[in-house]
This record gives sequence, structure tokens and C-alpha cells, in this order.
Amino acid sequence: MRSEETKSIALEIANLTKRIEHYNEQYYNNNVSEISDYEFDKLLRRLEELEKSHPHLKQPNSPTEHIGGVPSGKFKKVVHKIKMESLQNAFNFSELAQFDKRVRQVVGNVSYVVEPKVDGLSVSLEYLNGEFIRGSTRGDGFVGEDITENLRFVEGVPKRLTQKINFLEVRAEVFMPPRQFEQLNLIHKQGFKNPRNAAAGSLRQKNAEVAKKRGLKAVVFNVQRIQGEGFSNHFDSIEFLNSLGFATVPESEVLFNIEQCIEQIEQINKKRANYDFEIDGAVVKVNEFANRTKLGSTVKFPRWAIAYKYAPEQKETKLLEIQIKVGRTGVLTPVAVFEPINIAKTIVSRATLHNESFINAKDIRIGDLILVRKAGEIIPEVVKSIRHAEGSMPFAMPLNCPVCGSVVEKSDKEVAIRCVNSNCPATFALNMAHFVSKSAMNVEGLGKTVVNALIEKQLVKNFADLFRLTKIDFLKLEGFADRSASNLVAAIEKAKKAPLWRLICGLGIRGVGESASKLLCANFKNIFEIEQASLADLQKIEGIGEVVGNSIINFFSLPETKMLILSLKELGLKLTSSDYEAHKGKLSGFVFAITGKLNRLSRTEFKAVVESKGAVFSNTFGKSVTVLVVGNKPGSKLAKARKLKTKTIDEAEFFKMLG
Repeated sequence: MRSEETKSIALEIANLTKRIEHYNEQYYNNNVSEISDYEFDKLLRRLEELEKSHPHLKQPNSPTEHIGGVPSGKFKKVVHKIKMESLQNAFNFSELAQFDKRVRQVVGNVSYVVEPKVDGLSVSLEYLNGEFIRGSTRGDGFVGEDITENLRFVEGVPKRLTQKINFLEVRAEVFMPPRQFEQLNLIHKQGFKNPRNAAAGSLRQKNAEVAKKRGLKAVVFNVQRIQGEGFSNHFDSIEFLNSLGFATVPESEVLFNIEQCIEQIEQINKKRANYDFEIDGAVVKVNEFANRTKLGSTVKFPRWAIAYKYAPEQKETKLLEIQIKVGRTGVLTPVAVFEPINIAKTIVSRATLHNESFINAKDIRIGDLILVRKAGEIIPEVVKSIRHAEGSMPFAMPLNCPVCGSVVEKSDKEVAIRCVNSNCPATFALNMAHFVSKSAMNVEGLGKTVVNALIEKQLVKNFADLFRLTKIDFLKLEGFADRSASNLVAAIEKAKKAPLWRLICGLGIRGVGESASKLLCANFKNIFEIEQASLADLQKIEGIGEVVGNSIINFFSLPETKMLILSLKELGLKLTSSDYEAHKGKLSGFVFAITGKLNRLSRTEFKAVVESKGAVFSNTFGKSVTVLVVGNKPGSKLAKARKLKTKTIDEAEFFKMLG
């Protein structure tokens, strides 16, 4: 093979590995689905194919060899006696036929069971003498999290079985019914992406009252371990679990060839709108337990089961208009408004069109017949334009901000078009909400609703106005009484003493979040030094590059910024960095990242330790990281560190650095 081709394949493997690990982290540990399961599985399949044909290019600890979840540290760890495995996927019926052929080559005659693949959070439920004693998440398949108290409030998880079975462990899928999900999103207006994320987020709360209120349900789909009873096949075990009081997975029946399985898969797909849960496929399982034992498992999944993944649901509709939404940072985002359609149990009529390049690439025009799909998100996406309306014209982004009328700007270095007017009502409302949020000035009790009311009454026109508010001002707002008004005034007064990094973070400088704000405060004595810093001064700081550096300079060069700083000084805010000397600690200048799991410290504790010693903690791995601490079961960061020749140490060496 030519060296150029080898390099190209190696680069594709590296990029796929990075993307898959990122999506795994978001899905399993942060309860966020950035892409659909179908799209994710396609990426994983492509990586598997490349690794199979080029095994010498396979990266250490490839995501094809492990399940994505890692225990978060919030809950007590649970070691699974029986590994909670993932499933191999099939995307067409010929792959199911190949699966059937492999199974019969090992065990001969075989029967199957086909069940809906519930899209929820996989858990283990344990019972002793018929009493529910423990429930845990899958985690990485070997170690999960103890979420027993939360699971006690899930419908379909009986606290006591109808029989006193000596010991029983089953696998279940916890889900949030679509109707419950829609109601939840009406209450939490920031919105959950989809029912699976909402269910997972609800179960992984320390406060069990959250799970109690969320209307979660569970269906059981497998026996993991049992004492005092015996079964020869899966079908009988599910029937028995049903008699014990479990809600079990529906559509279970014994089938004797792959053609019957395919027919059942198609029937399940037709019925998916009738289920109380979302599905993303159907699972074909070998029925006989003896045959399962003969077939065994790979390092990641059982050889006796396979998941057939349905393609995302798609529907046609008419594009009525393209609206422009202005975000907190001034970015203008086009949004498709179309005739309402029922897709994946949800009535939808809007979808983001991302940016001008997305619209141009798909040649989307107002009046078009478009194809829409739900690709793992509750808000759908526009797949393509099917047909233009007669006389339609290509869409063009506006030259002026639709909210304030200011001329918009487009940089050569990014796709986004922005309104740069810092006083634009659209950006100011969102910027003010960010300014008072927990990640910034942390003004307790001052949420988006109150912020919007203050702006509507013209009581605040810039950040400084917030600190001029009185109790009388709040009493002008609906819903405020003497006590609540006094509490908010006290909270604002308390915010004046917030550390400087919180103020810097709250200002909404593009590219400057919590980490960058702390870096600035670690290297400059006060806000005036930051204001006067050159690009060269800023780029000396590990973690701040040219783009962010220029963003900082541009922000502080604005006349309104200079006036704001003077106003904040007069109002008594803390503009000096008390962290400046403290951050010149033993580890000053180091940027740390972690891969794997540490024994003595959680990720949060590790972050607190390194920052207390003057170093910077990075969630992601890149050139700015100077030291990578390697724990148990390290991920892809280790391979990247070796490639970049970044210093790597174990946990013991890290504590030696602390002294």
C-alpha cells in the first residue's frame, strides 16, 4: 500500500476514534445526544471496517473494544458480577442472514426471540428473597453506579416480587414516555434533547425526589443471575419475570428461522407509534440458554444477539419561511418554519438550518417541498429540498440584524454571521442572563424571567445598571413582595464581592469561559492590566491562542467596554485578582488533563487540587496540555499524548509533584 494511502487511512481512523470517544463521553457521562444512534452506529461500523482491514493502524483502547460509559464519581460504584454487554448492530437484512449463518455454524438448529430495542438507560436490578435491594447503571459494562433510591420511584421496578426468589438479577431499560417528556419540557423551558437523555439525567440525580417527579418507567428484558429457579430458554424466563410483577418487553414470541425474525422486525417497526417508549431498532436473540453459552461473547458484545437498527423516520412537508434567530454572542441562525408534521410521536414545525453554508449546500428555498427527519433529537433536521416552488429564489442571509437593524459582520475565519452591536436587545437579554448565571456572577434568585422583566421595564440597559437596582425597582415587577425584593438586592450586593474571574466570565467575551477567565486572573493583577494586554502578552499564557487573544483585545478596545469598567469600579465591584498571587503556586504554568480513572481523586477533586496549586485543568486534550495524568483504563488521550510527546505521569507521580 502506498504511504500516502496509509497516512490517509491512519488519519481517518484517528479522526473517527476522536469523534466516537467524544460522542461516548457526551452520551454515557453527560446524558447528551449530539448525533442520532443511527449516525453514531454508522461511524462505529466504519471504524470497525477500517480496523479489520488495517489492524496495524488500530489505536490503543479503541472505542470498538469497550462500552462508552464511565462511573461519574457522584454515586457509589457497583461491580457487575455478570458483564452488562452492548450489542452488535445490523443495518440491513443481509447482515441478519450472516448473523444467522454464524450462529448455526456453531450450534446447529436454533430458535430466536425478537423484541423492540427500547431507547433508554440500561440498568441492573437485584432482588434478595423477593425484595428489591440494589439497582445500578451499566457504566462501562464492568463497573456502574448505585442508583437504588432513584429506581425505587420508577414504575415497572417492583419493590417486592410476587414470589420469594432466593436471588435474582435482571436487566431493564428505564425510559421516559413521550407524553411525559413533552410535559417536562414545558416546565423546563431550556429543554431536554430527547426522552432518553431526560430519563438518564433524571436517574443520575443525587436527589431521588427528581426521579420521583419525572414519571419514569422500566421494562425488563433479560435475566442476568437467578438462584432457586431454572430455565432452559429466554422466552420462558421472560414469562416468569412477568408473573413476578415486572413490566417485561413486549412482542416476545419464539421464532424458528431468520425469515420469521425479519417479518417480526418489520411488524415492530409498524407498531412503534403504539409503544409507550421510543425504539431505535429491534433485537434478535438466541432463545436457548445452552446455545448462548456455546456461542459466548467478544470483548464487547454477545455473539448470540444482534440489534437491527431502523433508519431515522423521515417525512415530507412544505417550507413556509426562514426566520432569523439572534443568539447571545450575536450569531444569526436561520430557522426553518414548515407545515406541522407528526414525526416520532412529536408534532414539529421548526428546525435549525445552522448557517448560510448549510442552506446553500442543500439549495433550500422558501416554498420548497422538504424532507425532514428526527435524527436522535426532539427538534428535527432538514435532510434536503425535494422540489423547488415555481419562481423560487435562492435564500440570502440579511445584511442587517433583524432585531436592532445594525449592519452584520462576517469573518473570513468562520461561517457565522454576527450582530456586533453590544446594545442589541436580542444579545443583551441573553448576555445579562449569562452574566447573572451560576457559572458567572452567580446572583441567586435572578433568573431569565426576572432579567427579561427588568429589561422590558428599562430598569437595566447594561451590566452596571444591575448594581444600581433598589428594592423599589423590584417591587415594580409582577410577583415581587417586600421580602423577595430585599433578598434580590442582598444577592446583587453579595455579587459585588465575587472574584474577578467570575466578572470576566460574565462579560461574555467570545471564547472566554470559566477556564480562560481563571487563566487571565492568574496572570494579570487586575482588569486594567487585562484591558491593556497585547496579543503577545496574552499568547504567553498556556491555553490562550491567537483567536481568543484577538477576541479579548477587540472586546476591551470598545468604548462601551471602557465605560462599563469605569462604572463597575465606581459601584464597588472587585476588579483586582486575589487569585494572582495564589496562582503563582507550585504548579504554576502547568496545564493538566486526565485519562482513565484515578484511585484517590474524582475528576472534580483533581480539578480543585491543581487549580489550588496554580495550574490549569483541561477537560479536553490538545497541544496546550503540558501533563497528562494516566489512571486506570486510559482512553484515546494517551495515544495522543505519546504522538505529541506530552509528559505523562501516573497518580503516584502526580502526588509527588504536589510535595
